[in-house]
Amino acid sequence: MNISLFSGSANPRLAEAVACCLGLPVSSCHIARFPDGEQHIEVLDSVRGHDVYIVQPTSPPADGHLLELLLLADACRRAGAERLTAVIPYFGYARQDRRARGREPVAARLVADLIETAGLDRVVAVDLHTSAIEGFFRIPLEHLTAVPVLAEAIRPWRLPHNVVVAPDLGASKLAERYAALLDLPIAIVRKTRVSGEEVTATGVTGDVRGCAPLIVDDMISTGGTIAAAVEALVQAGAVPDVVVAATHALLAGPAIERLRALPVRQIVLADTVALPADLPLPVQTASVAPLVADAIGRLHRDESLSELMSHG
Repeated sequence: MNISLFSGSANPRLAEAVACCLGLPVSSCHIARFPDGEQHIEVLDSVRGHDVYIVQPTSPPADGHLLELLLLADACRRAGAERLTAVIPYFGYARQDRRARGREPVAARLVADLIETAGLDRVVAVDLHTSAIEGFFRIPLEHLTAVPVLAEAIRPWRLPHNVVVAPDLGASKLAERYAALLDLPIAIVRKTRVSGEEVTATGVTGDVRGCAPLIVDDMISTGGTIAAAVEALVQAGAVPDVVVAATHALLAGPAIERLRALPVRQIVLADTVALPADLPLPVQTASVAPLVADAIGRLHRDESLSELMSHG
């Protein structure tokens, strides 16, 4: 079966890097909008009988990028693709995985239903906000992790007195994986969310006095969680010499200004979403392209992905 790889408009640079790792071209498609704002997708290369992979994170604007993915998938299916896989390096709406106040949608489940309805056979995602989302799908979801990639990128910045810090309880398992790879102790910040942009830290579990924090999380959205964690760590006696690592750099709203105001020595980010050019921050990018390309190659050859997957 021939293989075809398409890119949406969300992160074409990543798709091109993945294609380069696989020794493939990015297949041609036309993505535009009609004068009334509706999206128009046209697949320009033949995909009949092909094993098709569509690389498209559903990063901001999540609605537009999600619909683009669905339209691309439908176009490929109607053009005769034999097998369709959505490669979603960042899965938008993942934080809406339950009803927090009662009269709310479970948006992550709805997105899963939409993806299935578009005719996709499989999903590949990287570092989901919660692994419970896998249960929302009736089709296979391959949950890859970028932690080993980021841990290697962090290693040159590692200090003997570092401590790996989870900025909230939800990131504790993630922090444990970094700590195991880097052979470092772990601490957890206790966090309370006030609103979508504001959080408060109520304390730190673990000894951080005299330690340089290495804060790890699956994403940086507005930067509020990182800012609150740094404040709590410094109050607990940590050295104001911080390294931050995250898989998904959404950098929404006041995120850049918040991070600029912190005593951050280095920020290590994966390229699951397209990063703004000329960020006024000490940023190092670690590419997940080899990881994603390895997963696509193994899926195409019907080989195991167990070495690449997240198990927590």
